[in-house]
Amino acid sequence: MKRTFEEIKEKVAAGKASVLTAKEVEGLLDSGDESEIRSADIITSGTMGTMSGTYALLCFNMSEAGRYRRFVKASINGVPATVGPCPNENLGTIDLMIFGTTESNDGSKYGGSSLFRDLVEGKEVSVSAVSEEGCEIETSLSIKDMSTAKLLSTRNCFRNYRAFVNPSDKEFRSIFCPRPFPPGYNGLTFSGCGHLNPFQNDPGLMTVGIGTKILFNGSEGFIYGMGTRSSDKYPNVMSVADMKTMDPALMGGFMTAAGPECLTTYAVPIPVLNDDLLECIMIRDRDVPLSVCDIRDRHKIGQTDYGQVWNGNNETVVFDPTSCLKCSVCHVYEICPTIAIEINGDNHHVDRSRCVNCGVCIGACPGECFHGDMGKVMTNIDGTEIMIPVICRNSNREGAVRSMTDLKDRILTREFIITEKVSDMMH
Repeated sequence: MKRTFEEIKEKVAAGKASVLTAKEVEGLLDSGDESEIRSADIITSGTMGTMSGTYALLCFNMSEAGRYRRFVKASINGVPATVGPCPNENLGTIDLMIFGTTESNDGSKYGGSSLFRDLVEGKEVSVSAVSEEGCEIETSLSIKDMSTAKLLSTRNCFRNYRAFVNPSDKEFRSIFCPRPFPPGYNGLTFSGCGHLNPFQNDPGLMTVGIGTKILFNGSEGFIYGMGTRSSDKYPNVMSVADMKTMDPALMGGFMTAAGPECLTTYAVPIPVLNDDLLECIMIRDRDVPLSVCDIRDRHKIGQTDYGQVWNGNNETVVFDPTSCLKCSVCHVYEICPTIAIEINGDNHHVDRSRCVNCGVCIGACPGECFHGDMGKVMTNIDGTEIMIPVICRNSNREGAVRSMTDLKDRILTREFIITEKVSDMMH
């Protein structure tokens, strides 16, 4: 089987293309029916998880023209920003960049990534700036008041990632878990959506490159280069999209034991050009390797696969309010990395638009209100078979499936026009 990009694009335009999500491919493989997969023209793939290399580029008016020469410092909702690169001399406008991993000045569970979601939700934010003359200016605005609000990445959408454990005899704080890693191999965290991941479906980057149109947090965007620390084994990309059309449920803050992380979501169309791509698309989670690494220096100490951490039945955490003990201090509220737990008097509620099914609540609630099979991983470390419980998932397949389903619908209605890459990406 061999097709060209133009042939597939013409079928889409004529309303005759067959489009499947990577999740639908999984279901068809489970049923033993491969015929629909083999006749598919496009597979929509996706991933959602914590991705450090995410930042915003914002531009807005801060004062009337001519009053201040330029602004040299700024923060939004207490999150420090980097002003520039344009000085906007005497214009009263300010350009700035905010990193998703930057913490607020007040020491709260708030950072750049939480600010991004607040902006996308249309909330009003507080801006503080200092001019070159030393004058301090404060104002309030929302994203609709910004002439530019772009989200960019330096490295996002890794081809899956790694699992981490702590072999030492002491707790270890890391960006890969909301709580300190317990000592002695007593907890494993992992990142990656397994066979759903875009670069698991196209590991050779045959269809994905510079100029490929994607959904970035639900907003149409583009890949513009290979990401930093990219490799053949772990490719990742630089991308950009408009924040004003993003979906807040696909993004936001994720507070870890070592500071804020940034949640982002990608959906990428994979045109099925040949049999080699088709074979990659039909791979199962159990065939996708997952390295187990020492969290202290990230060197590999074991091996497992995504079939052990994603079994198809444990992707969503369920909240049972009838089991709630009405604790005076809610342990889960304190450690929930996305602040998805809402408390109103004696009533506890989970905001599903914020919950990313990380699972840290399951072991933290004394009333056992939260349910979900997090699973265990069997791996061989130094010649010994060790079973390690999963204590946190840094990726959310529910969000990934939602975004790839959205992309499929947009392609079928011709709202989203697929683009052929203009160039390969170089490491």
